[in-house]
Amino acid sequence: MSKKSNIIVALIYDFDGTLSPGNMQEFGFIEAVKKNPKEFWTENSKLSNDNDADQILTYMYLMMQKAISEKISLKREQFQEFGKDVKLFKGVEEWFVLINEYAKNNGITIEHYINSSGLAEIIEGTPIAREFKKIFACSYLYDVDGKAYWPGVAVNYTTKTQFLFKINKGIESVADSIGVNRYTKKEDRRIPFSRMVYFGDGETDVPCMKLVKEMGGHSIAVYQPGNSNKKQRSENLIAENRVNFVCPADYSRNKEIYKVVTTILDKIKADFDFQCLLNQHKMKTVLIRHPFTDIK
Repeated sequence: MSKKSNIIVALIYDFDGTLSPGNMQEFGFIEAVKKNPKEFWTENSKLSNDNDADQILTYMYLMMQKAISEKISLKREQFQEFGKDVKLFKGVEEWFVLINEYAKNNGITIEHYINSSGLAEIIEGTPIAREFKKIFACSYLYDVDGKAYWPGVAVNYTTKTQFLFKINKGIESVADSIGVNRYTKKEDRRIPFSRMVYFGDGETDVPCMKLVKEMGGHSIAVYQPGNSNKKQRSENLIAENRVNFVCPADYSRNKEIYKVVTTILDKIKADFDFQCLLNQHKMKTVLIRHPFTDIK
């Protein structure tokens, strides 16, 4: 039987390289526009460098231009179709049930979030989209005919951090720039940073991973199993004190990520119980010293 409590823990994931072994555009979209990944990303880098432009905005522009040139629909539904082709790391599809069950049995409610520089519309087409409370990622604006015509949200490595504060304060709207900047006491924030776990794989995740770690939460750098370069890059992050843990990207039961996250959940529950105990004893002391105090 599960124990009731009001502990909410946010598990926050990058997507490309974290839940999936590659960039999401490479599993269906780039092939559909008759390019290979190297050609597409080389063209994107050149466009960005030549115009001193943000590479996230330029890739979104290129996707639109390539789709138009190959007469591919720019409707949200078509981007979602490409999401069905995205490959996921081993254990990802089963991960959410496993970790939710473990948390529930320990009196914890898990909320899963995406924080990605990839395209929200493609993520929406993946089989795991329903698992997330909110997908914070790049997305387009759509005209009256339902066709993409302009970037609506562009998420790069620094803008990713804003979504951590939105999660912290319980704000789901991307457009809400007032609430996220409004002063809120720590004790009134919906999910403290100490109850966040951030999963990332590379440089674009460093600001978020370091922020969560420094604010008392936990950051996990993941790498593709068998890829020595990515493993070394992840190990550098822990050597530089930017993350807490480094794990191969296998989300199966009893693999390293599962063991790390369940141990973090155990710690969060123990910290919560310990704080409740301290509060109880503090209350007793107040009542002994001031028996007629009206404590609210």
